[in-house]
Amino acid sequence: MTRSSRGEGLSLGYRLGYRLRLAALTLLGPAELEEHNDPKARLRRERERKVAAAAARRDGRA
Repeated sequence: MTRSSRGEGLSLGYRLGYRLRLAALTLLGPAELEEHNDPKARLRRERERKVAAAAARRDGRA
């Protein structure tokens, strides 16, 4: 397993912060919201954008 596939091109600090924020939202966040208002869904969309940007940078360099 390469470093880029394991971390998807994201820094260790970001990945740790993401997991902590996701856990906090799971335990302390709102009970149930629609998709466009859900902070966990917003966090996942943000991560998907960052992973896509990292992949684009990686593909551009290769």
